[in-house]
Amino acid sequence: MWAIAQVEFKKKIQDKGLWFWTFILPVIFIVGFVAIFSGQEGVEYTEIVTQIIPGYTVMFTFFIMISIVIAFVKDRENGMVARVASTPLPIKHFFMGKWIPFMILVLLQIAVLLLFGVLVYDLPLGDPAALIIISLMQAFIATSWGMAMAVLVKTENMGIALTQVIAMGGALLGGLWMPVEIMPDLLQKISRFVPQYWGLEGYKEIILNDGTIIDIWQHTLILFACGAAGILIALLGYKRYLKQSRS
Repeated sequence: MWAIAQVEFKKKIQDKGLWFWTFILPVIFIVGFVAIFSGQEGVEYTEIVTQIIPGYTVMFTFFIMISIVIAFVKDRENGMVARVASTPLPIKHFFMGKWIPFMILVLLQIAVLLLFGVLVYDLPLGDPAALIIISLMQAFIATSWGMAMAVLVKTENMGIALTQVIAMGGALLGGLWMPVEIMPDLLQKISRFVPQYWGLEGYKEIILNDGTIIDIWQHTLILFACGAAGILIALLGYKRYLKQSRS
């Protein structure tokens, strides 16, 4: 398991495209949108940075799904999966070895973007323990959904397209682009069925209202449940994924 994780992590570190999607592009979005909305009258600066920085942080965590899909499809096509399946290595160890590096990358992404907000925009972070818990759950759901998609899609392009739908559609419906309060009533109701909404609201509860772990228990539970569903789908879809792998 740890050997798989180590190899996967080394490959991700060397992937310049991943670094762009994970760190550079989110920073560009944050800087651009803060500059656009900070000039509006009647809107407090703190509300702007609290909406935009955590919002885009949550949105871009889901783009890790692209890297997960590509990694799994390549392993399937080059025969790596078939070779691993012929060894005594349990399925759960294989999944854990592939999953751990992506979890680390997403947690690093969240830490860098929030730290950027602190240093550049004086973003208040609130309770550290609550912040760590909600960040763990956010990384868990993004990577677990990526694992589920990776064993289900047939091609990289299909995975990339579905990631765009989940990331961008979830950002729109979850209130990452604009506050849920100004959205139509129907969309406000729909947003509560989108995990991105609970991720952002968890961060806002901590940052704006000095929320603690107790205050975000519902957000944490929903994100964990959605993430657990992703892991379950990935495990159930492994046999199909294995059948499609080249020997």
